[in-house]
Amino acid sequence: MARSSSRKQSTQPLSQLRIIGGQWRGRKLQFAPVEGLRPTGDRLRETLFNWLQFHLPGAQCLDLFAGSGALGLESLSRGAASVDFVELNPQAARTLNQQLQLLEATDGEVHNCRAADFLVGGGKPYDIVFIDPPFADDLWQESLGALTGRLSEGALIYIETPRDTVISAANDWSLIKEKRAGQVCMRLFRNNSDTTTEH
Repeated sequence: MARSSSRKQSTQPLSQLRIIGGQWRGRKLQFAPVEGLRPTGDRLRETLFNWLQFHLPGAQCLDLFAGSGALGLESLSRGAASVDFVELNPQAARTLNQQLQLLEATDGEVHNCRAADFLVGGGKPYDIVFIDPPFADDLWQESLGALTGRLSEGALIYIETPRDTVISAANDWSLIKEKRAGQVCMRLFRNNSDTTTEH
């Protein structure tokens, strides 16, 4: 995921990430060398997907601030029905599209736009949402507010922040998992009410 707001283009070779579970386990994929962008590490991803293992099969997922696409690709590998990847940087979005084509992953779609613009556009409700924006941009609360009407009942929302960041979640969300690792805090919330609306 991205850790910087600059997102400058680079002429460096593409970097790699490894899918750690599911049908593409061990598969190495490339992601764009955009400044400040790096995928959630293997150990954190392993923890997260242990939390999600019984919820992923058949789930409709949303990977906001997708960056490398590590979380969404891992979800597809482990049986998610679909993943929408939202990524503002054109180079990162283009590379992610290429990786989906290499995997022949027809259930993944990349949206090259701002996360807030994607959410306000309306659409299907999601069962699992990943929110890991560039740490320097402080976009967590904006993203959480924009999720209104886009969550299924019982949806799970994963939020990755700097260790001491305070999150104001919706009143009908419950915190079900939390872990701090190094300078990162991982949180998993559950939406306890049906906030979806007709579109």
